[in-house]
Amino acid sequence: MNKSLEYNTQRAHLKLREYGRNVQNLVAHLRVITDQEERNKKAATLVELMKLINPDLGNDIETDQKVWDDLHIISNFELDIEGPFPKPDPSVLDRKPERLKYYSNEIKFRHYGRSVELLIDQAIAMEDAKEKEGAIVAIGRLMKSFFQTWNKESIEDEQILKNIKKMSKDQLDIDIETVKELGLFDSDKKPSGRRNNNNNNKGRRNNQGGKGRRNTNQGGRSNNRRRN
Repeated sequence: MNKSLEYNTQRAHLKLREYGRNVQNLVAHLRVITDQEERNKKAATLVELMKLINPDLGNDIETDQKVWDDLHIISNFELDIEGPFPKPDPSVLDRKPERLKYYSNEIKFRHYGRSVELLIDQAIAMEDAKEKEGAIVAIGRLMKSFFQTWNKESIEDEQILKNIKKMSKDQLDIDIETVKELGLFDSDKKPSGRRNNNNNNKGRRNNQGGKGRRNTNQGGRSNNRRRN
């Protein structure tokens, strides 16, 4: 019984591991089929089986072509069949994936990210002065929140504005005293005290009304006394 045992080290090398050894054995069987038409039918059936084994491949034309190409790869490009796609060239195995393109320019302030730089470029292109000022305020708030997210210490508004000017090459600027007075770069800034004043006014009106009612009541009591 030990002589009948077969180890993986003694078997043929797997061309594509994702399909397994059984598929590779079936591909080898296709090569010994002499009838061309039967070989084509069996190859089409085997392709459908390979797609079932790897359902994550999807179901479109590109997937079909990939599986047919894999069939030829498993057969060492020696399988003589007529498929829906041309037989791939063996050089496809030597092709390397294209390298991803990265931005060549470095980010000036990494803790702000490239998105802030893009926003600054958009703000520079604005023609309306009010819109540009609003964009500067929005960028300042965003930069301050980013800084506070990654750093425990706080950052002054002057430094935020200094960074904006540096990143925009002095094309963006805003009055720093106005920024500090109104807290324009603070995203958690509470609204101004206008609502409090309105509430005080309401309280005053209510108090005045209360006084008027008391005076009326007092007047009514005095009238009653007179009548009595």
